[in-house]
Amino acid sequence: MKKLLLLSFIASMFVLASCEKTETFDDTRKIDNETQFAKITADPKYKKIESKTGAGHIMYRVLEDGPESDVNPLFNDNVEVLYTGWFKNYWTKEDEFEGDDGNTFKNKIIFDSTADRNDNPSTFNVNGVVDGFSTALQHMHVGDKWEVWIPWNMAYGVYGQSDAGIPGYTTLVFEIELVKIK
Repeated sequence: MKKLLLLSFIASMFVLASCEKTETFDDTRKIDNETQFAKITADPKYKKIESKTGAGHIMYRVLEDGPESDVNPLFNDNVEVLYTGWFKNYWTKEDEFEGDDGNTFKNKIIFDSTADRNDNPSTFNVNGVVDGFSTALQHMHVGDKWEVWIPWNMAYGVYGQSDAGIPGYTTLVFEIELVKIK
C-alpha cells in the first residue's frame, strides 16, 4: 500500500511539473499587438484620444483636415463614412513576405472597405460600431480624414470577429473620412 501511495505521489509530481504554462498563439498575438500599439502611442506623429467609456485610448493622425467647424457627431447621431479597415497577422513583418517554404504571404489584411463598394459611404449610428471607431468619430468634423489605431480591447476584444476573419487580440487600423452627419 505504501508503494502504491509513493508511486501515486511521484506520478502526480510528474504531471504537475509538465503543467508549466506554455505560451499559446493567443498569448503571442496579444503581446505582438500590444507592442505595436505601444509603438504607435510613443510616436509623436500620432495623437491620443481617451474613450468616453473609460475603456482606454485610440491613436490617430490627421491625413486631411475638413473645413473649419465646431460640429462633431454625437454618440447617437447617424453618419456617412468612407473607410478602410485592416490589420496585420505579424506586426514585425512587411505587408507581404516570403515564408520559409518560398510562398508569398499576404500579411496586411483589409477586412472591410467602402472602396470595395464603389466608394459609396456607409451609413450607421455612431454608437453602432466598436468603441474605438465611435471614439474617433465623436472627435472628427465633416471632411476630416484620419488614420486611426484601435487597440484590441476597444475593437473586437479577446474573441475577435470571425465573420470578418479578425482573430482575438487584434489591433485594428482604419483610414476614416467623415462625409456627413445626418
